[in-house]
Amino acid sequence: MRELVLASSSPYRRELLQRLHLPFCSAAPEIDETAVRGESPQAMVRRLSLAKAQALGAAHPDALIIGSDQCAVLDARIIGKPGNHAAAVAQLRAASGRSMYVHTGLCLLDSASGAHQLDVVSYDVRFRTLDDAEIETYLALERPYDCAGSVKSEGLGASLLEHMRGDDPSALIGLPLIRLSTMLRAVGVAVPPPATLHTAVGTSS
Repeated sequence: MRELVLASSSPYRRELLQRLHLPFCSAAPEIDETAVRGESPQAMVRRLSLAKAQALGAAHPDALIIGSDQCAVLDARIIGKPGNHAAAVAQLRAASGRSMYVHTGLCLLDSASGAHQLDVVSYDVRFRTLDDAEIETYLALERPYDCAGSVKSEGLGASLLEHMRGDDPSALIGLPLIRLSTMLRAVGVAVPPPATLHTAVGTSS
């Protein structure tokens, strides 16, 4: 099997990719993630997913490189990771009783040929009406300050929601495994892998 590289320093994405039982390494891509004026959220996550994968191409010239990027959208405005408590409170107050749309871009790049596959998996995340006490309790327990829109749906964040509508629950955590598995099979990588393939934990480089 060719080298598989995850272009991310996110522990969430590493944990997700480990679920496929494929050996891989990970490294943080150095790119400018500034939004382009007039760019749609879906176009932005597609562009950044490809840019992240391409950023590691020189260091891994004969590899399959996975890039992914995510954003949340409320009122047609892109919402990023809150970074701190006050920003998370503001995000959740704004989302209370409303729908937030989460777009996760995915790229699988063959660094030897430059060929790549790109896609976006989107989710409609509907919040129930929240009071400040619930928001404070959730933030104290989960501290989702590195999650787009302050939503940690795989944890206590699920208790804040009325519904989630989309095709791949792993996309909400940061890496769409259903779509990635399809991409990998398209380039000859067996998923699930054969029993003889060593399972790696995902090392950083």
